[in-house]
Amino acid sequence: MKWQFLNPDPKKVNHLKKEFQSTEIIARVLANREIESLENSLPFFEPSLDLLYDPFKMKDMDKAVDRIGQNIKSKNPIFIYGDYDVDGTTGASLLYLALMEMGVEVTSYIPNRESEGYGLSNTGIDKAHSIGMDLILTCDCGINAIEPIKYAKSLGIDVIITDHHIPDDKLPEAYAILNPKRADCSYPFKNLCGGGVAFKLVCAIAIKLKIPIDRIYEYLDLVTLGTCADMVPLSGENRVIVKHGLELLTNGSKPGIKALLDSVGLSDKSLSVGQLVFGVAPKINAAGRLGDANRSVELLTTNDKKRAKYLANVLLQENQKRQQIQQDVVDAAFNKINASIDLKNDRAIVLAGNDWHPGVIGIVASKVKEEFHRPTVIISYDENSIGKGSARSIAKVDLYEALSASSEFLMDFGGHAMAAGLTVSKESFAKFKKEFTDFVNNNTSADDLIPTLTLDGILKLKDINRRFMDFLDKLAPYGPGNMRPNFVSKRVEVIGNPRVIGNGDHILFKIRQNQKVISAIGFNMSQHYEKLIKGLPIDLAYVVEVNEWQGRRTVQLNVRDIKMSDKKEN
Repeated sequence: MKWQFLNPDPKKVNHLKKEFQSTEIIARVLANREIESLENSLPFFEPSLDLLYDPFKMKDMDKAVDRIGQNIKSKNPIFIYGDYDVDGTTGASLLYLALMEMGVEVTSYIPNRESEGYGLSNTGIDKAHSIGMDLILTCDCGINAIEPIKYAKSLGIDVIITDHHIPDDKLPEAYAILNPKRADCSYPFKNLCGGGVAFKLVCAIAIKLKIPIDRIYEYLDLVTLGTCADMVPLSGENRVIVKHGLELLTNGSKPGIKALLDSVGLSDKSLSVGQLVFGVAPKINAAGRLGDANRSVELLTTNDKKRAKYLANVLLQENQKRQQIQQDVVDAAFNKINASIDLKNDRAIVLAGNDWHPGVIGIVASKVKEEFHRPTVIISYDENSIGKGSARSIAKVDLYEALSASSEFLMDFGGHAMAAGLTVSKESFAKFKKEFTDFVNNNTSADDLIPTLTLDGILKLKDINRRFMDFLDKLAPYGPGNMRPNFVSKRVEVIGNPRVIGNGDHILFKIRQNQKVISAIGFNMSQHYEKLIKGLPIDLAYVVEVNEWQGRRTVQLNVRDIKMSDKKEN
């Protein structure tokens, strides 16, 4: 693993050190987050809801609000069409609850992953038509649904798209398209998730109808779930949304959210982004991966506490089933890599299987990418030899560009720089694999495949005190775009007896620097155990966190990497 230190301007660091009356490492962390002064830091440390942008700055917002207003006035129902992941289901739930509160009759619909696939489908449009709908409102999908929207128009149905995925050059002929990534959209913040775009729409409707905006802010818990699960940068508006949404989630006011938090042991606790991403999001996702994601929407919108508890337990059981299916596919994928991938010459991994469950291939792609640190595509074929694929990437490869370069062999694709989906026929698979792999090989070096750990600076253990821990708390919420700071302590001494724990996967040990002693844990880092027992100084890369165990709170270093010290630092 490469260690790469951030290098802020020393003059800026000195200025911040004086202005905040802080240690140098705190000043470095501030500078690394582009904070230039005490005054400049206020929006970061106190992300007020007043910092949210006027929703009418988004292209087509006025058109969308006016068209929805027609249905509100005429009391015609609206069909909400969401995606089956957390962002799509939480966004659809937000639209459902908010429009219902505004007096609109709404029907929500989430497509079946296996039979309909991603995005706006003719099946969903037929459902809307069969129940007399004249307006479909999408969430987290639709930006590239050119043919389905033509089909909807032929049936006399208007479509308003709310989406955040990268558009193609040609946009669908929808009534209105809300997407800050549109080339012709001047909205100041481009990194909203799908639910974030839907939230801006609901805010705009409230402004038009003169509904107090505080009532709309009550849905920030749902937007926060989608924002965290979709791994969009936690900067700008997203930081504001998540900061306030975490408070709402902690209070657990909605029966479905409270039941979900109860089911994973997170009720009555101050929640973090990590707990949502790893503890809550997989349970919401489980319904869409293995069954019917409409149950997730029902859970998030119900007022019935008994029903909420039942649905939360169903999702918990489905997630346990998903974990076993996922492990089977992971094992099969790793076997294929060992047997058929030329890791010395190919800088991408592209795999396909006939019996791989399509609901877990995204997770499998993530795990393969993490293990081998190279762009990964995992494809599952159906009985018609059509493959649905999920792709995950590394920092040096833009997936959208890579898939665009190989698109002549694809039936469909879409997504972001780091995550994407695609459809490919079995007969085109070999050509797609070659084209995609060639693109990655031609646009990366072997050095790009070495994981890089970005470090905020060198931290002396004596500087880990109460003020420092308070400072780390104020930097939260952490996530993409504002990751928890990584530090290095040089030439520390390992004391006592290091232990291998957790079925031999993890290491637990203590270090000392001068007179300061602190505990450290390295998850899935047992391969470093030998370094700990040599009796020689080590350099330790880590994040500082609070460990809660049996009612006690202690400071702990969560280790990211360990290296033998080269020489004594002056």
